[in-house]
Amino acid sequence: MGMGLAQPPSFHLGSLLLVVNQERPDACEAALRIQAWGEAHQVSIVHAEDLTGEHSATPDLVVSLGGDGTVLRAVQILGGQNVPVLGVNFGTLGYLTSVEPVQLLEVLESLHAGVMPTDAHLENRMMLRIHVAQKDGGRHTLRALNEVVVEKVESGHTVRLEVAIDQSVFATYSADGLIVATPTGSTAYSLSARGPVLSPQHRAMVLTPVSPHMLFDRSLVLDPAEEVSITVRGHRDVTLSVDGLHFVALGPEDTVSVVSDAATACFLHIGQQRFHHILRQKFGLGDD
Repeated sequence: MGMGLAQPPSFHLGSLLLVVNQERPDACEAALRIQAWGEAHQVSIVHAEDLTGEHSATPDLVVSLGGDGTVLRAVQILGGQNVPVLGVNFGTLGYLTSVEPVQLLEVLESLHAGVMPTDAHLENRMMLRIHVAQKDGGRHTLRALNEVVVEKVESGHTVRLEVAIDQSVFATYSADGLIVATPTGSTAYSLSARGPVLSPQHRAMVLTPVSPHMLFDRSLVLDPAEEVSITVRGHRDVTLSVDGLHFVALGPEDTVSVVSDAATACFLHIGQQRFHHILRQKFGLGDD
């Protein structure tokens, strides 16, 4: 079952949130140009670094200036709000960015005029909801667009991770770790661990072991309605990461439960759908 694409309706652009990769001078320069554009057009521009309680209102659009990592940060900042994210590519060829820097002001001008570019469309992507229950009583709830990773801390040792699907024990993995990925995240860490590639418009969860030391070493593609629970067995500590960022250390008997989130990540794409084109380029699948 796919998430679906939608031709966006007319658009009101009165406020804009900027998420910038501060390590890229060209992205920072673009942010200054957008700030000047906003002042000239009476569009409120808020920078992610300046977010406070007084700027907690939902923006009309989020503009991400960087690469895929910056887009992931933008989605995390939104916290499940259904606000379109426009990814502007200042990195290498990315799966989540759809606009080149030279196009940006033209796109903003069109949106400010209340007119969507004719080749624009909105796309909703599935996200994960993660619940962490620690033996010491700690409780955490998180979201992920790409993946959640439960992975060993010490090199040279595997960890034992018990997996249950809908509260029924499936297997205890001896591995370096486990990844639960969305279709969007299937081209990230899960792919490097030999997981399958899923269309980003699909709805499913992918459970991929990292360097498994057992006979069953395959990925599982699961229904999004299923719940995956990972419990740390044995005595070795592991770490929990969400969308590439370390979140918390886990110990024996701690459990991470993953389900599909009711919220989705919304992207504003300009131009043709590029997923297969990008995949082809990244892996050199051109005609020989």
